[in-house]
Amino acid sequence: MSTLGGSPLDDTDRQIIAALQADGRRPYSQIAEELDIPASSVRYRVQRMEENGILQIVGIANPLTIGFDRFAMVGIRVRPGSAQEVCRRLRELPETSYVIMTAGTYDVMAEVICRDTNHFTDLMNRRLHHIDGVVSTDSFFVLEVHKLAYGWGVGEVDTSLLDAPQPPLSAGLDQRT
Repeated sequence: MSTLGGSPLDDTDRQIIAALQADGRRPYSQIAEELDIPASSVRYRVQRMEENGILQIVGIANPLTIGFDRFAMVGIRVRPGSAQEVCRRLRELPETSYVIMTAGTYDVMAEVICRDTNHFTDLMNRRLHHIDGVVSTDSFFVLEVHKLAYGWGVGEVDTSLLDAPQPPLSAGLDQRT
């Protein structure tokens, strides 16, 4: 069960999250109207969820279109028992945008975004490979981004808040139309 500061998220919290996943710029007043609650309640709930690390509202850009030429997933094998510390150290690198502990071939996966090949080489050879516990890495360069979305849902919510016409495939990453 999802919790907010030790108490469960209620359906209103889930509906607010779902609405913001569909459009993070949606005015609180519009969400409030659709949920039939005061805008101040939406504002308070969003602030509380942000403070508790449940919700983060950010602008997502395709790194390949804004001057970052090297976008890669890095599979990392680590010394047994060191995965959490390796994740903590990777989290501190400005080039990492996504760090996860996994089961399978790799113990850790990290998404890294670099300006160019020299930047990527420096990151790998001078910093990432020197993290205590890293045994080996495999890099997977992203050639094209076909989907970049973070609206996976929040359990049972009224999906009418999310109903919107689907963008044409040629619309690119901006899913809002």
